[in-house]
Amino acid sequence: MRKGGKEIMIYDLLLLGISLLFVGFIFKKILPGRGVGQMETEELHKEMKDNKDNLQLIDVRQPEKYAQYHIHGFRNIPLKYIRKQAKELDPEKKTIVVCRTGQQSNEACKRLKNRGIKDIHFLRRGMSGWEPPSL
Repeated sequence: MRKGGKEIMIYDLLLLGISLLFVGFIFKKILPGRGVGQMETEELHKEMKDNKDNLQLIDVRQPEKYAQYHIHGFRNIPLKYIRKQAKELDPEKKTIVVCRTGQQSNEACKRLKNRGIKDIHFLRRGMSGWEPPSL
């Protein structure tokens, strides 16, 4: 094999390794963390009706988005502050997190799980999939 061929082979292996690391990183960000549950809108309606006194409801969007529209009863803790404010949360209460699409709330759940919150869920599709309960 010529010298240039070895250099190309090493480059290809390096590129493959970097690609695999990137794909792994993306999957880690997208997939729910171990012990993190996903919740549909209907399930959230039921929880808020039947178990409202034993819930912690957190919206991790930025304050200006929260001020425009939010689910009644949800407390605004932007994602960048979630680690700091985790100590103010009750680790024994069921915690439900929401964002715009579900991606940031999934990340928040992972961070809160690492801080000792035991029963944690996020709303699938976030506020983009939210529908208020019918009366």
